Order: sequence, then C-alpha cells, then structure tokens
Amino acid sequence: MAAISISNKDWPRVKIKLKRKYRELTDEQLQYTEGQEDNLISKLATLVNRDQDYVVFTLKKALVNIDNNRL
Repeated sequence: MAAISISNKDWPRVKIKLKRKYRELTDEQLQYTEGQEDNLISKLATLVNRDQDYVVFTLKKALVNIDNNRL
C-alpha cells in the first residue's frame, strides 16, 4: 500500500510542480497511472537521486494546496 494516493485529476498539477522543481524530468519519465503510486515513488527516487521518504514528502507537499504552483 502506497504512503500517498494521487488521483488522475490531481496528477497533471503535481507533474507541473515536479517539472519545475526537477527540470531534468521529462513527460515520458513522469508517466503515471492511478493506483501505481509505489511504482511512481520508486521511479522518482531513482530519477532525482533521493530516498523514497523524501519523494513521498515532496508529493504530499505538492498535494496540500493543489491549486498553488509552488512546491
């Protein structure tokens, strides 16, 4: 069970925030299907060279105020 849940509705906004924070990430690398949070967390941890706890923290932060573009 993932530590976080991201809906398909929220993902485009979260993706924008991630791309602003990590400019090297591409749309292809940020492919996501609802319910595949564990895979997303593992992939992001590898891509940004951080541990999974930090990735979960970053994703939760992105979801707190979904309408704000800041991360």
